[in-house]
Amino acid sequence: MTTRKTGTYISNTLSGEEVKAFVPYPLPPDPPISMTEELTKLLEVTSQNCRLLNLAAQMVPDRDWFIYGFVRKEAVVSSQIEGTQATLLDLVEAESLSDAEKPADVNEVVNYVNALNSCIKELSNPKGLPLSLRLIKKAHAILMRGVRGKHKSPGEFRQSQNWIGGDRPGNASFVPPPVASLPTCLNDFETYLHTADELPALLRIALLHVQFETIHPFLDGNGRVGRLLITLLLNEWKLLEAPLLYLSLYFKRNRAEYYHRLAAVRTEGDWEGWIKFFLDGVNSVALESADAARQLYAIVRAARERVLSHKRASVIGVRLLEILPQVPVITIGQAVKLLSTTKPTAQKALELLVDLNVLEEISGRERGKKFAFRKYLDCLTEGTQAL
Repeated sequence: MTTRKTGTYISNTLSGEEVKAFVPYPLPPDPPISMTEELTKLLEVTSQNCRLLNLAAQMVPDRDWFIYGFVRKEAVVSSQIEGTQATLLDLVEAESLSDAEKPADVNEVVNYVNALNSCIKELSNPKGLPLSLRLIKKAHAILMRGVRGKHKSPGEFRQSQNWIGGDRPGNASFVPPPVASLPTCLNDFETYLHTADELPALLRIALLHVQFETIHPFLDGNGRVGRLLITLLLNEWKLLEAPLLYLSLYFKRNRAEYYHRLAAVRTEGDWEGWIKFFLDGVNSVALESADAARQLYAIVRAARERVLSHKRASVIGVRLLEILPQVPVITIGQAVKLLSTTKPTAQKALELLVDLNVLEEISGRERGKKFAFRKYLDCLTEGTQAL
């Protein structure tokens, strides 16, 4: 491993205690990343698996419903890392409710979905915001709207010292840059974001994620915004043709090592160890996501064949099946509205899909029944159980 310093410490007195805040040096690292034979081969394999994920996503009839499921899976898992207990089923069940009716944990996940979708829309619009500090602040404002942290300056960079671990800066495990250093750190971050260098894009994304988490520019929500940034960069820098890959599940499965690798960059200058961990994550998640795309397609195709071959098949029944990937939990009222049909017709279509084991009634009630596209949800929900 190359020995290097990745930043410097600034001493301040806070609440009568001396506190050492870490200020990272600008990217790229100096000395440069050591591209060993192992890292070079891993980068090649990971790039190839990203291309395979692109190909798998092209196989599905409607890429939007594939993105729908994985955006929500990412939102759930990224929020769980920060302590929420909401599951993917909680989220899809609650999406038809008003914000006031949703549990607090679910609202946090909904905000993540909205923040990610808003950023994707901005970046796909020629007149929208580019990938920048302004876009990051906008995402943060959406993320914190009406939930925990709503009073901690949503959409604005912090004006006070924050810290990680401990109950005060004096006993924290890590203290990010002081407020006076933030403008320089953030300006350097944005400069590197828009300055091409000789490093491959995947490696630059790995560096930017650590740098963002080290700067910790917001009072709350830094982890979620930093993970969202990875997805946006993969898409914006054309490593993927759509926002198809999300690393939060990998970070959740390897939570202790994730935090260890972030810390080791700051304390030991071990960029190479972090990059290997990051590439291992992209590699494994790309393979899992490609496999999930194939499974989801197979589930929908098998369901369609059962519906079309049944003697009670109807146009409404087929149309209902087509919308299920984006409404995997549905009520009779929703079906009436989405299909622009009558209640008896929607009910017959739902009953047919229940009889064919495509849908499962999950409420256990006579009134206000809810139906789940169970096999589809089971495929998506792997790994999304609350911590």
